[in-house]
Amino acid sequence: MEYKVLVDSCGELTEEMKESGIFTSVPLSILVENYHIVDDESFNQGEFIKIAKESKECPRSACPSPEQYMDLFKGEEKRVYVVTLSSNLSGSYNSANLAKQMYEEEDGEKEIHIFDSNSASVGETLIALKIRECEERGLDFAALVEAVESYIEEQHTYFVLEDLDTLRKNGRLTGIKLLVASALNIKPILGSTPEGTIQQLGQGRGINKALQGMVKKIIPEIKNSSSKILAISHCNCKERALQVKEMILKLTKVKEVIILDTRGISTMYASNGGIIVVI
Repeated sequence: MEYKVLVDSCGELTEEMKESGIFTSVPLSILVENYHIVDDESFNQGEFIKIAKESKECPRSACPSPEQYMDLFKGEEKRVYVVTLSSNLSGSYNSANLAKQMYEEEDGEKEIHIFDSNSASVGETLIALKIRECEERGLDFAALVEAVESYIEEQHTYFVLEDLDTLRKNGRLTGIKLLVASALNIKPILGSTPEGTIQQLGQGRGINKALQGMVKKIIPEIKNSSSKILAISHCNCKERALQVKEMILKLTKVKEVIILDTRGISTMYASNGGIIVVI
């Protein structure tokens, strides 16, 4: 293999991606009370949701160490690409960059690039797939980096969550004045900024109204939809994800649709019932 793509575990991999030999998930970990949960193939979503619900403490995440990344840089591949969740939401990007510096000081033969997704979850998935597409088109390293960075700038991330506690308590909603009236069942519609922080785009009374409102925000933002992949991740609510897919496809055509259940870090932040849409 001439290249490989490392995706931190906030990004979900499809079964095809796992089997391809190109993509590797770099696990973050979750800390809650006495539990240290590694976000790898051993992650049990149902068990974690139960632990988090019963815990008086807010779950916290820990990013991969530079040493973890450095170990994965090794191998016969000439080019290594890394995709991390937004640097404004995690230290994963900085950790990967430090690993790159350390590796290049020791070796320096490989071409390595760290992509800050400015997103999370299936946003990372789509970026990883874009890297493979550019490699298969035969782009050289510099041209590929430029093309993928441009793709990241065009990407949009949207989400509606049942519970915002973990995001808020971990400081991920700083600067957002959310109108969350629990008695009225108000659900905010959230999205990414170009810098990879979180902004409020609207709200709806009840989850269904919020999801409908999210779809209305998504459609005008899609350019050249027939060439785009629509990616939806859900936390333990596949039927809800399928409903969102149908709502979007009634209004626009896309090249492909990917629906994935959230991995550990995305489960921690999205909480039970959360929906994330990236296109």
